[in-house]
Amino acid sequence: MSDTVSLGKKVPDFTLPATGDQAISLSDFKGKHVVLYFYPKDSTPGCTREGQDFRDNHAKFKRQNTVILGLSRDGVKAHENFKAKQEFPFELLSDKEETVCNLFDVIKMKNMYGKKVRGIERSTFLIDDKGKLRQEWRKVKVDGHVEEVLDAVKQLNKS
Repeated sequence: MSDTVSLGKKVPDFTLPATGDQAISLSDFKGKHVVLYFYPKDSTPGCTREGQDFRDNHAKFKRQNTVILGLSRDGVKAHENFKAKQEFPFELLSDKEETVCNLFDVIKMKNMYGKKVRGIERSTFLIDDKGKLRQEWRKVKVDGHVEEVLDAVKQLNKS
């Protein structure tokens, strides 16, 4: 499929509504690396832990010239509450139309309590300062994930 992102290629620009009452575009971050992490739902245990890990390491990412963006299909209002409650120092993007979810191919059929449901598969993407997709993590397990992403960013800065 040519309408999804691929490693080593430039990620098409996109714009989504986000926390802080703004629309955020990928192109806003030219010259910075971007960690774009997709998570299933605001305020659920795994998503909260993942967000907290990114929050707790935010300064380290910042020192590596890297912006963190979280993305789910929740609305901006839910995002605002989640962000405020967890004191996330980064923005959360709302993709109700699944445009960016489809671009990164993260919508999968999942089993929820024995039912098949379409949902976001926890995934993280590292986009470099020139807008190219450098690394992707799919079917993410929360434990140790943020450290792994931070290591990848450090490697990218060395090269």
